[in-house]
Amino acid sequence: MGSLRFEGVLFSIYSLDHLPRHAHGAYAEVVVIVELWPGGARLADRSDAVTPKNAKRSDVFKVVRAAIAHEAELNRLWEETHGK
Repeated sequence: MGSLRFEGVLFSIYSLDHLPRHAHGAYAEVVVIVELWPGGARLADRSDAVTPKNAKRSDVFKVVRAAIAHEAELNRLWEETHGK
C-alpha cells in the first residue's frame, strides 16, 4: 500500500486493488474513491464511492479537488504500487 497526503486529505492506493486506477481519499469522517485518468481525476462512478452515504458535500468536494490538483502524483503512486 502506498499513501500521500495533500491539503489535509490522506490518499491511499492498495496493492491488491483493481482497475480502473483509483485512490481512496480520507478526510474528516469521509472516504471518497476517485478514479485517476490521464489529465484528470473524478469521483468514481460506483455505489460505494462515498462513505458514509450522508457525508457532507463540502468534505467530498475537498477530496475530489485535492485529487484533481495532485492527479499526476497519485498516478505515479498507482504505477509504483501496481506497475504501468
